[in-house]
Amino acid sequence: MENKIVIAETERLILRRYKKEDLQDLFEYLSNAEVVKYEPYKAMTIDETKENLEWRIGTGEMIAVELKDSHKMVGNVYMGKREFDALEIGYVFNRNYWGHGYAAESCKALIQQAFSNGIHRIYGECDPDNKRSWKLLEALGFQREAHFRENVYFWKDEHEKPIWKDTYVYAMLNAGE
Repeated sequence: MENKIVIAETERLILRRYKKEDLQDLFEYLSNAEVVKYEPYKAMTIDETKENLEWRIGTGEMIAVELKDSHKMVGNVYMGKREFDALEIGYVFNRNYWGHGYAAESCKALIQQAFSNGIHRIYGECDPDNKRSWKLLEALGFQREAHFRENVYFWKDEHEKPIWKDTYVYAMLNAGE
């Protein structure tokens, strides 16, 4: 599966590996501070996006989401391999394409595929302030398992003190096992 370009298709989307031609579309959303607000990185410059794209091309864990009709790459789903036949799911989409159901459609297809391939558990972590993210996880059928208080930080304040964040953890088990 790692070498295939197309991972899955839905009615409106092609889920595939990244390619060099994705640079402009990737930059369009990774350079938007609102899009990356809850990510462990800041909005990127074009040079940072180029470097990030090289990493995405080299990993099997980042899946580009492309619109079938226009071939525009509008976001990504992350499916990170973890211990005990588990995957961690995450997603980031271009702000101009929020509210169209693309994240839900792509996640459903990848979850179904992962479970049919024998994955036991899929989980996602998100900031409690990121209501759009945890509402999507709930709509997909994930259950909230935990609310960790001030368990992580990505940034420090002007006094070099950590800016602590809470984390929700959601998970779904393979019902077909």
